Amino acid sequence: MVIINKDGKKVVISGSSVQITDGKMFVDGKEFNIEEIGNVDSSNPNKYEIVIQGDIDKLEVTQCETITVTGNVRKVHTQCGSINIKGDVDGDVHTNCGSITCGNVDGDVHTNMGNINYRK
Repeated sequence: MVIINKDGKKVVISGSSVQITDGKMFVDGKEFNIEEIGNVDSSNPNKYEIVIQGDIDKLEVTQCETITVTGNVRKVHTQCGSINIKGDVDGDVHTNCGSITCGNVDGDVHTNMGNINYRK
């Protein structure tokens, strides 16, 4: 289950693969209109948080406030935004700008600007 929280409005979506790029969201390959979430006229259209309840295969986001995954994940990548994974990672976790907190990682963990914390 994917929860998108933008401007105080929450939307729940079912899916195992989420990609958000250039204001477009794809859940399991199908486009979802992200502009319908919250106020389109917001001063910062990329200010939203993503919460994944349970496991997810892949999450790719251009920019967001935070990503939280309560379960395990195979791959997470964001250009800008902090990543908090409460479970383990079977693949890679990357962000260019933001901190990463996660459990065990089988792949690479990388951030250009931010901290990396492992939960044991």
